[in-house]
Amino acid sequence: MQRQVVHQMLETQQLGVSFGGVHALSGVSLAIEPGRIYGLIGPNGAGKSTAINAITGTIVPTAGRILWHGKDVSRWPQYRRARSGLARTFQNLALFHKLSVWENVACGALHAHDDPNLRGAVDAALDAFGLAQLADEPVNVLSLGTRKRVEMARATVANAKLLLLDEPAAGLTGGEITEFSERMREFRDRGGSVLLVEHDMSLVMTLCEHIFVLDFGKLIAGGTPDEVRANPAVQAAYFGAGDEQLH
Repeated sequence: MQRQVVHQMLETQQLGVSFGGVHALSGVSLAIEPGRIYGLIGPNGAGKSTAINAITGTIVPTAGRILWHGKDVSRWPQYRRARSGLARTFQNLALFHKLSVWENVACGALHAHDDPNLRGAVDAALDAFGLAQLADEPVNVLSLGTRKRVEMARATVANAKLLLLDEPAAGLTGGEITEFSERMREFRDRGGSVLLVEHDMSLVMTLCEHIFVLDFGKLIAGGTPDEVRANPAVQAAYFGAGDEQLH
């Protein structure tokens, strides 16, 4: 029986990022397939946010390549990557607090492409993240968890294929984390993929199907949650890392 070939959505090949003499990333190779949820973890300063920034075009890599559906996008500007389906959120929310939920999400569609059906695209994104009833509310009156859902809806409104999330669970209640997990699984079931940078190990271990582990800018492990838990290099990296435990 011939083995089925899986086409990668995103690949980084020996990705490197240096700031002066400091190597924030060195030789990092990741592969993301369609329709899966991935985690990117590591102790503080491991290079997780740097990896997200390089993939989405916030910073330019100093070595290696970034392939998006087989095309080298390493030098593409951020807007071009967004238009092609690469979407992200930030550690610190970047919303327009005096605008409504609907208007914030619409900004994502305008940034990514000229959509003749803008209203339909925004309404669909609001529905996907359970925000339709809050469309006219200004975001500054919403809870932190709801505002994070607004940011995710804005990130995905322009037909996003891969959603890169930088610490989305920070500050959320237990109920909000459960709802977040459900929304991410729904996004995956619609054919999207997620790369999640997160310090909440219980969330990562229950939500993610495959986990990459960085330490001092290098990829030290990758595999299922059970494989990562049992990996001696991962255990060594997290030993004494405060409240970051591999549950």
